[in-house]
Amino acid sequence: MTAIPTPPADLQASPLLRPPGRVLFIGSSFYNTWYLSRELRKMGWRADTFTCAGESAGLYVHDRDYHVEEGEHCGPMTPELATYLNAVADEFVDRIDRGEPARAAPPRPGLAQRALTRWVRRHVDPQGLRRRRRPHVVQRLVDALQWETRPIALASLFRALVRESSPGPVPGLTPIHEIDSYDIIHFTGVHSTRLLYFCWPSAFPSHAIGWDVDVLKRMGKKIVYTNIGCLDGVSQTSFRKWGPHTVCDICRWRDEPTVCSDDRNLRWGRLRNYLADYQITLGGNRVDCNDDPACHEVPEFCCLDEDMWHPDLVVPTPHRLNMPPETVKIYHGVGDYDRRTKGGLRENIKTTHIIVPLVEQLKAEGYPVELVFCTDVPNKVVRYYQVQSDIFVDMLTYGFFGANVREALMLGKPAVCYLRPEWLETMRREIPEFVDELPVISATPETVHDVIVDLVTDPERRREIGRRSRAFALKWHSRAAAARRLAQVYSDLLYGEAPPPARSQDAPRQPGTPASSRRRSTSPA
Repeated sequence: MTAIPTPPADLQASPLLRPPGRVLFIGSSFYNTWYLSRELRKMGWRADTFTCAGESAGLYVHDRDYHVEEGEHCGPMTPELATYLNAVADEFVDRIDRGEPARAAPPRPGLAQRALTRWVRRHVDPQGLRRRRRPHVVQRLVDALQWETRPIALASLFRALVRESSPGPVPGLTPIHEIDSYDIIHFTGVHSTRLLYFCWPSAFPSHAIGWDVDVLKRMGKKIVYTNIGCLDGVSQTSFRKWGPHTVCDICRWRDEPTVCSDDRNLRWGRLRNYLADYQITLGGNRVDCNDDPACHEVPEFCCLDEDMWHPDLVVPTPHRLNMPPETVKIYHGVGDYDRRTKGGLRENIKTTHIIVPLVEQLKAEGYPVELVFCTDVPNKVVRYYQVQSDIFVDMLTYGFFGANVREALMLGKPAVCYLRPEWLETMRREIPEFVDELPVISATPETVHDVIVDLVTDPERRREIGRRSRAFALKWHSRAAAARRLAQVYSDLLYGEAPPPARSQDAPRQPGTPASSRRRSTSPA
């Protein structure tokens, strides 16, 4: 498949008439995309998942269709090619960052295009039979992809580049070799918009180079992206303005510019906004690059398997907690705790440094409580400790919640975290029912003691909140809910209804520009 033609009017008018599409999920998104893709398949969609081992896949990803190891099949490369490829990537991102056209036109476009096309036809191995990479061929293909404009020719050149960049048949790379067979490419996570890196890690940078995904857009593919948190398109300066507590001050990555800084976060955000036709977020943090009409609150994407996280889950004997039945068990979990925790005070944005002393204080006051703390426990196992717990407590200063709390909701447990009022109001504009029905109990470091005491001393209230939590999770975070919502999003992208269109190549959106004044285009960049 190449460029997607304009659909007939009846398909645009009636979603029920739309044929299912084909979507490839790239990047680790816990288990969300796995369960989403399985449900989409039941609806007739082709939906495949692709992961890389360097994305903490071992702990959180329940399964995947295709997988490669981090740095697998690197292979040698010439210094000249490395210099060239880095220059192409830097120039593309720099142009987006400066608000310039993404690609510089060659001095004599017609002649250059014809010359490159003839050269490629003579030198590219159409069957992929050669088993050694040829740097000079890779360089000429990259050149041709920067200048080519015809979707069919772009598809042919891109397939050739993937073949030339791969060491031979690698089963995990099948979806990259067959990228043209998908309609939608859905990425998740900061700097995840990358393709060629997986083929030749020592040649193409591990971060997003941008131009490879831009080629897909020019081929007619739709690009969807899922936002993963505070540093995703938002500067540290902007995020630290949220109160009442400055979250950045307890964050391990505050002083690590290679992970989080104003320049890094915003540079990525501008590239992400240029590439993505539709962006999924949840939490209402709409500043800087997240203040963009392509960003939408889509809670259904963060889906769970309602049977795996069932309130009546049977716990295997090795994972049973040995505590008196009257003990109220307070659950708190942090993945990768040591790496995400800073300094002698052991602070982190999960507020473990507040929750652990709180439980000790409650015990000293005579309440029958115990802490259930988990870190780096595989996700399929940690649920056994979660289902035995009575109350979940998480992130008392951040402003919203993540997987821990969603798992609590699906298990029918009361969950406590801080819900930032400004973010809830922003979310209410798109998903008012979600905000109105949300059963999570908001608490700050100053109020959490009384909130937990109320729950500890009122088991009937815990049960009532638990029932509402399970019902809420089934409505908003089940596999079926995710498939229905995302099928609608994807269909609207493919058949031209509702979601914001792609930006013009000549006018990438800049943060801080009022939505009403941003240019729009109905054709891919």
